[in-house]
Amino acid sequence: MSNTACILSIDQGTTGTTALLVDVEGNIIARGYQEFTQYYPHPGWVEHDPDEIWKATLQAIDALFEDNPLNIVAIGIANQRETTLVWDRETGKSIHPAIVWQCRRTADMCASLEKNGVAEEIKAKTGLVLDPYFSGTKVAWILDHVSGARERAERGELAFGTVDTWLLWKLTDRAVHKTDYTNASRTLLFNINNLSWDETLLEIFNVPKAMLPEVCPSANNFGTANFYRNFWLETFGKNISLDGIPITGIAGDQQAALFGQLCTNPGMAKNTYGTGCFLMLNTGAEKIETKTGLLTTLACSLDENPVYALEGSVFVAGAAVQWLRDGIEIIGSAQETEEIATRIPDSGGVFVVPAFTGLGAPYWDPEARGAILGLTRGSTRDQIVRATLESIAYQSADVVTAMVSETAGAIDRLRVDGGAAANDFLMQFQADILGIDVERPAQIESTGLGAAYLAGITTGIWNNVEELETHRSGQAQFATNALKARVFSPQIDTDQRNQKLSQWKRAVQRVMS
Repeated sequence: MSNTACILSIDQGTTGTTALLVDVEGNIIARGYQEFTQYYPHPGWVEHDPDEIWKATLQAIDALFEDNPLNIVAIGIANQRETTLVWDRETGKSIHPAIVWQCRRTADMCASLEKNGVAEEIKAKTGLVLDPYFSGTKVAWILDHVSGARERAERGELAFGTVDTWLLWKLTDRAVHKTDYTNASRTLLFNINNLSWDETLLEIFNVPKAMLPEVCPSANNFGTANFYRNFWLETFGKNISLDGIPITGIAGDQQAALFGQLCTNPGMAKNTYGTGCFLMLNTGAEKIETKTGLLTTLACSLDENPVYALEGSVFVAGAAVQWLRDGIEIIGSAQETEEIATRIPDSGGVFVVPAFTGLGAPYWDPEARGAILGLTRGSTRDQIVRATLESIAYQSADVVTAMVSETAGAIDRLRVDGGAAANDFLMQFQADILGIDVERPAQIESTGLGAAYLAGITTGIWNNVEELETHRSGQAQFATNALKARVFSPQIDTDQRNQKLSQWKRAVQRVMS
């Protein structure tokens, strides 16, 4: 394996970092993973330790290597979006824990800005709704709550970035402060019409321009990895070096997954089932002004011409299963939920609405809170588990319905990825409740593959997307992954589907503020 040319793909997610080695055929030949700590200092607040993210990234990369170095020719990065970091340019130290995309601490700030009448201008320029989900209010909060931070930021002493920018800064030994279009488009500070930081938006959120990174297309030569000699030997006891390897692809995780699924033509859609659920539809060069609570955002671009997408964000998907395991402790592992769900005929009228941090698209209600509805004396633990899985599919169906209404065009197939896509029950229920085919590839690491594809195209490993499509159709799966490529087709009729959706919508209305 030491002579195999490959791409190092870093998929830095909300609960852990995955590192992949992808060969020239587009196959994943090695995988490393490292979790890191989630911090909840107050109800509704979520934080990460930036240094722990960096350490977890190094540990995930280290897990890929044997004693001999591999022939890594490029590095790609995908990352949890909207999570906000501010650090000292001179010391490289963060001045506050990273504020995670799930964090709701800036809800009052968003409400105040809404009253000031700026929401429509923000949406017109960014494609986003005014919500604590995004980075703009998060960075403003840090500047307002860390002593002297705002003055230091205005002097250019502090740097702001999403997680991709932080990792790039660290990988290049503090030489490069850049991000890509997809991540910039999630900040509430970037104008997706002219692809630039917007002076009016910076004034609205009171964010100094001096602290912002340079913005580039997703496929771009961002810089070169620069680890001092013997870094890996001293840190991990292995004779490895990343020195001199170009970093040539960066994208926010959901846009990376869209590209990894090769949904590169208008009308193609994917859904990623992770901590949250993120459904994205490629609209090409057309920027659609949404009216149903969806987001207009930038997809991965191979040059400076923008590619647009519609997105619906479900805040709690896999996190609801984690809650079953770690919160109320009624399951031992996420894997057992499939068997539990299939051994009963239905959820017995039980609905779980997992609005733990509010509701995302198409509702955008930050004050909504989760609930278990329809309980009777005969309700069981198995029904609650099944209803939790079903809630993931229901929330995704709400987003698909909104997308179809926005584009006036049917979505006839949904490509899926992410950890929960391995759950056959969930995928079949998703097909049933949508009434369309759900296509799961053999390899569901689409986010990491997307980052690798971007890096590989930039460096000339692949010439174009068409070449990647040929690899995707015959893609070998990672050796320890027994998952099979499969198309799930609907198995219930329209009346049953409509009845279930009507019951779900009534449950959602019960939890909204």
